[in-house]
Amino acid sequence: MARYSPGSKSGSKRRKKKKGTGRAKVCRLTVDRVQYIDYKDVAMLKHYVTERGKIIPRRITGATAKHQRMLTRAIRLARQIALLPYSAD
Repeated sequence: MARYSPGSKSGSKRRKKKKGTGRAKVCRLTVDRVQYIDYKDVAMLKHYVTERGKIIPRRITGATAKHQRMLTRAIRLARQIALLPYSAD
């Protein structure tokens, strides 16, 4: 009979941590020196929304905290005015 071993691949539910040997993400909005994110610029806002309609988090986009807050407000306002969908149909 097989015994459970903590290091076995089949029985282990632990996730391995990634090592930080990748390239640092750069905020495209900071590089372009964007001061204000316009809710009417739907083409730009679509880069920060998934095909399902979810707002992509900072850790994936690389946006700064300030720009992420501005993006969230602009996306929510664009959704209310029906420029962007709330979800995929």
